[in-house]
Amino acid sequence: MQTNLTIVLILVVAVLILAGIAYLHRKGYSFTKLVFGSLVIGVIFGLAIQLLFGNTSAVTTGTINWLNIVGSGYVALLQALITPLVAVSLIGAFTRLSDVANLRKIGVTVLATLLLTTAVAALLGVLSVFLFHLQGADFVKGASADAANLAAIKQHQSVIKGVTLPQQIISFFPTNIFADLAGTRATSTIAVVIFSAVTGIAYLGLRKTEPEIAKQVAKGINVLDRLVHGIIKLVLSLTPYGIFALITKAAATDSLQSIAQLGVFIIAAYVALIAVLLVHTVLLLANHVNPIRYYKKVWPALIFAFTSRTSAGTLPLNLQIQTESLGISTAIANFAGSFGLTIGQNGCAGVYPAMIATIIAPTVGVNVFSAQYILTLIAVVTLASFGSAGVGGGATFSTLMVLGTLNLPVAIMAVIIAIDPIVDMARTLVNVNDSILAGLITAKATNTLDEATLNDDHKLVANNL
Repeated sequence: MQTNLTIVLILVVAVLILAGIAYLHRKGYSFTKLVFGSLVIGVIFGLAIQLLFGNTSAVTTGTINWLNIVGSGYVALLQALITPLVAVSLIGAFTRLSDVANLRKIGVTVLATLLLTTAVAALLGVLSVFLFHLQGADFVKGASADAANLAAIKQHQSVIKGVTLPQQIISFFPTNIFADLAGTRATSTIAVVIFSAVTGIAYLGLRKTEPEIAKQVAKGINVLDRLVHGIIKLVLSLTPYGIFALITKAAATDSLQSIAQLGVFIIAAYVALIAVLLVHTVLLLANHVNPIRYYKKVWPALIFAFTSRTSAGTLPLNLQIQTESLGISTAIANFAGSFGLTIGQNGCAGVYPAMIATIIAPTVGVNVFSAQYILTLIAVVTLASFGSAGVGGGATFSTLMVLGTLNLPVAIMAVIIAIDPIVDMARTLVNVNDSILAGLITAKATNTLDEATLNDDHKLVANNL
């Protein structure tokens, strides 16, 4: 009885906080301020719950179960829109291509940017392990994996058990597009990307042979695109409330003891991810883009990615920022955003798998300082980055693929996964930034970038949400 009463009182406070956010929303506070404010309040509220009641108590569990209606419900709405958005956006990219000759250059530039930066990210992950002397996993001594983490690893392992890298690539191809639109497989997103690309290419052929029918197809895709984006705008308006609930859950349930025990890994991972962002910044400078202006414009997507931990869920905001704030054409933005969900994620499929592999490899006698190991690891990580899922668990899936290919054990990973949500926030931010960067570099390479929009400091998506 006492426990239930305490849960009710905490939930009343949560409802009052949500009501306060709604009041500020109606008063016209900017999207960025609301999201960042929700983040800070959620951290404070969640930590207060954990410090008062513990991270596994009945009070904490009961409170988070109810608060999950807001947080998990919000993420569920976003995820429900991902495959329709990817399909409509990518097919729409083909219908909007005015110069088909640019198609190959767009595709090659986007993929090259995503994959090359992933290779660099993998190298930085390895170097960060060396910098903090994490190879051999001595830092996990005294820490143990709980049953839930072990179960999560085993579940992912069962999906890819016995699957070789070529077989994994074959799994990317759709066999039932309706099942993939429903997200029934770990590789459903890339399957939808491939199907949409094939459909788009078929449209280009139709445009040559039967232009009138092609016009009708393009009109239908445009209608669907407008409808999907209308729904997305409604869902995105719920972002501050969803972020508050998600961050409260993370702060209340992530074990402070585990954070303290594995703190050196968290620091090493953040150092590597920040280094990747510095590489992104160098690429901006190389393309004559002001980094300060760029990060000011993409900040809403980055903070959203950081707090929500879903690259896929960030896609609507990603596309909107590319087109409305950075001056990237809709076609290129759709290519970069869609491919960036499943290929070459710098954080989840670059830095993280490379770090875990380098930490574990010495435990089975591998010399991680050899050039052969480093080059092999970078190649495997880059190839395994195809098909990474832009949702929770994507990094685990990619990492298990890398460990399996290199014949490395996974037991230590079950310990490290205890603090995964903290690392995942920064990983997701880096994933999204690389996707946007790929769009910007491609627009520059094809001479289609709207420089006036890019250099207009008032063209901020945050002002329109």
